[in-house]
Amino acid sequence: MIFLYIWAGPHHLHYTALPDWASTLGMVFSVVLWMPSWGGMINGLMTLSGAWDKLRTDPVIRMMVISVGFYGMSTFEGPMMSIRAVNSLSHYTDWTIGHVHSGALGWNGMITFGCLYFLVPVLWKRERLYSLQLVSWHFWLATIGIVLYAASMWVTGIMEGLMWREVDANGFLVNSFADTVAAKKPMNIVRGLGGVLFLTGSIIMCYNLWMTVRKAPAKEANLSVAVPAE
Repeated sequence: MIFLYIWAGPHHLHYTALPDWASTLGMVFSVVLWMPSWGGMINGLMTLSGAWDKLRTDPVIRMMVISVGFYGMSTFEGPMMSIRAVNSLSHYTDWTIGHVHSGALGWNGMITFGCLYFLVPVLWKRERLYSLQLVSWHFWLATIGIVLYAASMWVTGIMEGLMWREVDANGFLVNSFADTVAAKKPMNIVRGLGGVLFLTGSIIMCYNLWMTVRKAPAKEANLSVAVPAE
């Protein structure tokens, strides 16, 4: 994955002064990168084989699984957007923002939350988290927030790209930049709502972790004395 990623960067520079060979190289390596990325996603999901019932009772595992799902989605969308025909519509629009945030919030954010929920009780020697119900609230707020954020940016990005392409019979652009900004207002409100939900979930997590350190019962010390081997 490291070898492939270092060649994928030029796909961000389609239709610029970059030479065609470099642009094509970035596109090819981006598409090839889809395979090892999904290999990692499938590996993560299949690790839970035989233990899917834990998703109903353990919101921390649920959070980690949804993060792997977002990883798979964003690593499919990325190679698709690197293809020139798709990139000509998506680049410089809010579609790219939706793609990046589905990965940043959905994959990096959710897996970080899951790791923190696991590590804090271990590091502070607590029997359990302060409240699993608060973890569940955080999960749903974050998931709904990400979906609203990313979906609104997908819709407004495609609309934006199509408006930029629209020309009249004489070949002149129909829509000004201000027209596209005005058309995006409803979706930007949805985007803001999604961000507020995600932030609210993060605040709940901070409270839960703080109370875990302060209030959750500590593990009993192991007082057994080690006996040297004979």
